[in-house]
Amino acid sequence: MPLLRLEWHIGILLTYVLLLHASTLYIFTRGFLLTRLSLTNITECTDCTIPATHSRLVLLIIDALRFDFIAENPSINPSPYYHNVLTLPAELTAKYPTQSFIFDTYSDPPTATLQRIKGITTGSLPTFVDAGSNFGGSQILEDSLLRQLQEAKKKVAFMGDDTWMTVYPTTFEPNLTFPFDSFNVEDLHTVDEGVIKNLFPLLQNNRSTNWDVLIGHFLGVDHVGHRLGPAHSTMKAKLTQMNQVLSQVVEQLDDDTLLVVLGDHGMDRKGDHGGDGEHETHAATWIYSKSRPLFSPHVKLPSLILPKATFPEAPLPHRFIQQIDLVPTISLLLGIRIPFNNLGSLIPEVFGWAGEKHLEQALRLNTNQIKAYLDAYRSSPSGGELDGVWDHIEESWKQIKVAKGMLALETQYEFNRFVLSSCRSLWARFNIVLMYLGLFCMGLGTAAVFALYSAFNFSRISTLPLNNKLIVRLFVSLYAGCFMGIVFWFSFPSLAFFTGFVELLLVCTIFTSSVTIISSLTDPSFFSKPPVILILHAVAFLSNSFTFWEERIITFLLTSSAIPYLFTSFAHPLSELRLRRRLVFFSIAFIACIRLASISTICREEQQPYCHVTYYASSMLSSPPLLVLILSIPASLLFPYVLRRFLAISASDKGPAPYILESGFRIMLLMGNLSWILEHLESTATAGNAFWFRVARTEFARFAIGISLIAGHLIWWFLPLCLEVKQNPLQFIGFANSYGSLFMLFTINTFSIVFATTQLSGQLALLLCYLGLFILLEMTDSALDIRNQVWVLHPPSMDEIVPVGLLGLLAFFTTGHQATMPSIQWKSAFLLSPVLKYPISPLLVIINTFGPIFIFALSVPILSLWKKPPLGVGKVDNKTFSITSSTTIQLSILRVCFGLSLYFSVLLFSSAASAAWLRRHLMVWKVFAPRFMLAGASMLTVDLGLLIGALFGTCRVIQKVQTFYKPLETDKDTKSQ
Repeated sequence: MPLLRLEWHIGILLTYVLLLHASTLYIFTRGFLLTRLSLTNITECTDCTIPATHSRLVLLIIDALRFDFIAENPSINPSPYYHNVLTLPAELTAKYPTQSFIFDTYSDPPTATLQRIKGITTGSLPTFVDAGSNFGGSQILEDSLLRQLQEAKKKVAFMGDDTWMTVYPTTFEPNLTFPFDSFNVEDLHTVDEGVIKNLFPLLQNNRSTNWDVLIGHFLGVDHVGHRLGPAHSTMKAKLTQMNQVLSQVVEQLDDDTLLVVLGDHGMDRKGDHGGDGEHETHAATWIYSKSRPLFSPHVKLPSLILPKATFPEAPLPHRFIQQIDLVPTISLLLGIRIPFNNLGSLIPEVFGWAGEKHLEQALRLNTNQIKAYLDAYRSSPSGGELDGVWDHIEESWKQIKVAKGMLALETQYEFNRFVLSSCRSLWARFNIVLMYLGLFCMGLGTAAVFALYSAFNFSRISTLPLNNKLIVRLFVSLYAGCFMGIVFWFSFPSLAFFTGFVELLLVCTIFTSSVTIISSLTDPSFFSKPPVILILHAVAFLSNSFTFWEERIITFLLTSSAIPYLFTSFAHPLSELRLRRRLVFFSIAFIACIRLASISTICREEQQPYCHVTYYASSMLSSPPLLVLILSIPASLLFPYVLRRFLAISASDKGPAPYILESGFRIMLLMGNLSWILEHLESTATAGNAFWFRVARTEFARFAIGISLIAGHLIWWFLPLCLEVKQNPLQFIGFANSYGSLFMLFTINTFSIVFATTQLSGQLALLLCYLGLFILLEMTDSALDIRNQVWVLHPPSMDEIVPVGLLGLLAFFTTGHQATMPSIQWKSAFLLSPVLKYPISPLLVIINTFGPIFIFALSVPILSLWKKPPLGVGKVDNKTFSITSSTTIQLSILRVCFGLSLYFSVLLFSSAASAAWLRRHLMVWKVFAPRFMLAGASMLTVDLGLLIGALFGTCRVIQKVQTFYKPLETDKDTKSQ
């Protein structure tokens, strides 16, 4: 059988590692991130409602209306937390205290719009992974407020956020439906103006227009928060517009129409949402009845059923409800049945108009509905989840049956709230078998990657798997795993109770293939010098404090990685003084780059008050700091020159290098700068026509990304080597870095694309991290020189590979990201278009988020290419000496690729193990689960970067170098520099 080319080995092995990690992630997440069971039951009883107080409803959602944005009268509450307020007509709450109620409302995380629509209409709870469906939602099949309205023959009109059309595509009246694009965050007004345009004609002609419920969903407040931040002057203008809308709505309401105004969620200090921070989960709700009282002042309610909470920075506590409480409240006020899956408890203040007995009757209907839901869930396949609390539920239910008067109100309310808190904790639902199978597979996968890393050790070069044997064994083991899985599935049908067929096949194939690799390749010499930095980073995930301060830990670890180089510089004879000074200089420069880059940061909620936002102008503005605006263009002008100086050290700044770096690369960086500078000017409306700013910045971004992606890679493919050839005698200036210089030009194309999708503060941090990579290369080269070591006998070790992985993670954090949903930078979705476009817009967000990690995975082969001569045997001044061959280079590339993959494999295993072990920890969904998801996404990003960099980048570089030098191998007059 003929030998496979080494390029095929690279491609097959790296593809296998990518699929291995994807499979282990799939198995673990199938056990860890499960959605709750959704019952399809419908409430159909005929006696489970009460007479309606109103025949019509106007439900207005002001997206992201945080509680501190709303006030009855700001002059009464001059607290700093009322910085921008939506002012409800004060005379309404003063003159009609039984008809107007304001609530601080808790929105269950994840605080994404689709999940909150689901909660507002069904009364059910989301799960952590529901956040992902915000951009690919499907029709809601559970019983809902809208389903019950249809059953009651009520006609529903809708206008606003088109997310409603995704989840309720057939609910609204066709001639009374006006959806608008919801994901164009940069458009602050179109949706709101569309709602206003269609809202008031329906209100003005409410008797002649055939509607019973009118839903309007405004998006302007949310979009201003995302784009400009809550403290921007535009937010005040937007809230003023909402004030005017509400005033007109109140004027045009008839006496038989109930008005409910609410925020579906809040926003954090920067204007984003999606997580579970206090500012994100606290929203505002206003319920108003124009003429009919909702509550009698003669009814005295127990304080237990009227809980209060203090909004962050608020001076006084305020009446507090759960957002899902709106579902039973609205249902009974309209005289329709409560949806079957509801877990909310009705709002007592709006049911006291006919006295205490009327409120007790309504609350009993609510409690009966919740108990019916629990009984149905208990009878479902997932009913075992309630085992731990079922006795308490039954005991509480018995007490409800005998309670009377005020005690009945208290016991029913306590029952409802106990059920809600129990379900919140239980529906972090886990499949323990799949979780531990996933961890087992992750452990095996990590061991297999370690075996591949240790195998490509030049001390074992005679036993390296350079023939087909390893590849054949790998494919045989995969087939054997599939066969084993099929046999197990049909031999043991009870396995279906624990796992699915696909999961079982994956477990078996992972087991057989990993064991094959481990048994064939493992080199125990790796354990003689364990990578301390890797171990420290991995164990940090067992602590929630270390996890949400991870960017500080990474800065410390990177700084620590430079210390051994400083020791090396002073541990050798003074005869190497020049090399010592050089190594000291680069070590200090590396530390300086790390420290400067780490200045750029955003702050997680848990880091307050010990963290100060520097990525943005302030914690409440999403614009870049003034210093960043000043430095961005000079930094882009200077950076290509700095990279060329690194090439000049080895005299490899010849040939195409000056033109590519100081012309093409510089222009791409400037285009990326200008795009975001214009975005800032357009957002702040500080100059000129906003339309032309939008057009110009879009074209700049398209130019930077398009040229880099297509023209940049095409030009690079046909570039000559970065050499200068001199005759008489024949000399090759730049010979010693033939591989590294050309591979650098390959990586800058991808760097330009990621740079263009990154906001201005992140662009500076990205430049510093990328500069740190080349300083690290020179540190490594200087250390080899000062030790007088031959590279071929000392290929890159984990001590040199780990800092590259840390640089990628540092770039992730310093470009404005965290392991939290709110840190996702949605602005990047509109970089190439003013409207949302699939699949380009989601892809831009992915590049913005994971591009920094991808760059360093793509670039890690340069550890094996930098300053590595290209010939097997060469001559200088008629003296023959041995230098590296292309085969040795490719083996070294595989080693560094598997080394970086091993680093992220260990981090993935550690984060998954901590999330599994601490699955009942208070912080699991706030800290450990998001970090595991980041580890999984980073792992796949790294594997993809390694595959592209090693298979396409390095193979093309090696091919071009071989083609150029092959005719010269026997030339006795060859001289090199």
